[in-house]
Amino acid sequence: MPGKRPRNATAIPSARRERKAITLDVKLEVLRRFEVGEKLSQVAKALGLAVSTVATIRDNKEKIKASSQIATPLRASRLTRHRSAVMETMERLLRVWLEDQSQRNVPLSVTVIQEKAKSLFDDLQREQGESSQAAKFSASKGWFVRFKERHCLPHFKLSSTAPGKEDVYPEILKSIIQEGEYTPQQVFNVDETGLYWKRMPERTFISIEEKAEPGFKSSKDRLMLLLGGNAAGDFKLKPLLVYHSESPKALEGYSKPNLPVIWRSSKKAWATRSIFHEWFTYFFCPAIEKYCAQNNLTNKALLILDNAPCHPVNLSDLSDNVRVEYLHDNTADSIQPMGRGVASTFKAHYLRRTFEHILEATDGDDPAELREFWRRYSIMDAVDNIAVAWEELRPATMNSAWKKIWPECVQFHSVSQTDNIAQLQQNIVTLAKSVALGEVGEADVDQLLQSHEEGLSNEELVQLEQEPAGEEKEEGEEAAPALRQLTTRELSAAFSHFEAGLQVLTSNSPDDAWNLKVSRAINDAISCYRDLYSEKERRSKQLS
Repeated sequence: MPGKRPRNATAIPSARRERKAITLDVKLEVLRRFEVGEKLSQVAKALGLAVSTVATIRDNKEKIKASSQIATPLRASRLTRHRSAVMETMERLLRVWLEDQSQRNVPLSVTVIQEKAKSLFDDLQREQGESSQAAKFSASKGWFVRFKERHCLPHFKLSSTAPGKEDVYPEILKSIIQEGEYTPQQVFNVDETGLYWKRMPERTFISIEEKAEPGFKSSKDRLMLLLGGNAAGDFKLKPLLVYHSESPKALEGYSKPNLPVIWRSSKKAWATRSIFHEWFTYFFCPAIEKYCAQNNLTNKALLILDNAPCHPVNLSDLSDNVRVEYLHDNTADSIQPMGRGVASTFKAHYLRRTFEHILEATDGDDPAELREFWRRYSIMDAVDNIAVAWEELRPATMNSAWKKIWPECVQFHSVSQTDNIAQLQQNIVTLAKSVALGEVGEADVDQLLQSHEEGLSNEELVQLEQEPAGEEKEEGEEAAPALRQLTTRELSAAFSHFEAGLQVLTSNSPDDAWNLKVSRAINDAISCYRDLYSEKERRSKQLS
């Protein structure tokens, strides 16, 4: 037969065609085109696919639609790459860091996040030793995109350098104030700030010895404060303090409602929406009503906030007398009254008060006595010193903080009437020299004050990662109740109930679009439990 190749003919090797991964959204597009009546060849030509591939997708219609209802990213193809333990840990710590930056409303950029990820990875790799040195990580843009998808990260605040925009908001605020006929006594601002309440300048012998101690955790000395007041400067709100422990031993015998701060707690000492919601409803609104009554003012107020995640968006709906307005993201850092200016001044007062406390309680010359005092210095001592420092802030300092956002309300223009941070730092250095703590200069004090504004270090992130697994209780603190552990049987039963409920909805739903939307939403919401189930199954197989 002339067209047949002889058996002994040399076969010409052909290059193996690269297999093309078809993503879920492409498969759904194929099925959509079939549903509107397009032919097999038309679909293949339009999407640049082989006819056989399109036919296979058509034949697997039911499986593909079922897959689209679970929480699989639409652009995901099969992923078989093994992720190292260092990479998994790094991403967990990076997410904590991002949450911390978001809590403090710090603007970020992709480059900054990539640099932090690389820094964390390198530090973790060094801790692991030679066994993990082979893995390489460049924190590429592709990794960043996948990282966001894996962790379902919300949009974070991106840094903005657009010129001229910071002049817009004061005009907006001015019109709001005129419309509501608010006086400077009725306009308020509050902002969160971090405080390391038991931190000394780095060159003091106390700081050096603390860092050398095994098990030292600087993250445990961190708390969050919500500070605020009115534009007139004559009314400072009672500070809200968020600590990592609800009932430390130092508070035994004290009534929390009678403390000079509003005491609340969360695991990472962060403000949460529920904490802020409670503060607004049960502390801020009653405080405004009382203040207005004492000053013969109409019971109304304007509260200005930034767009931090812990600030609920519906606060204005919770009160008939308080209007809440939010600063623009690109201007909040530069013009917010209770921002870094007031916070930095307060922290300088706190540090000065701490040194005064040391001199009052000790002779200041005996290192052993100083060491013992600092060991016994508790969160209750810090609360008292926070109250004193907050009280020491002058009305002129509180009022002049509004000069960028509402210059017309500023009444104090003399520098001598406001708190001078440079003078406060000199006072701190003088007090430090009266105490045998070591060499302390203005640069050391400035470095300590600046450290309060810094994000969590890699070391502190690792400490926070370790604390949930086996955090030491403060002496005398009650042990937390044991966490419930879901079994694979319970998880499997729960999944069955979800699937049965979805089956009822999909079988009787009047709209197919609803089916897809609800199914994906529910499966996305319970994906963490599916991950838990998979992990338990994996561990069970390893043990067996």
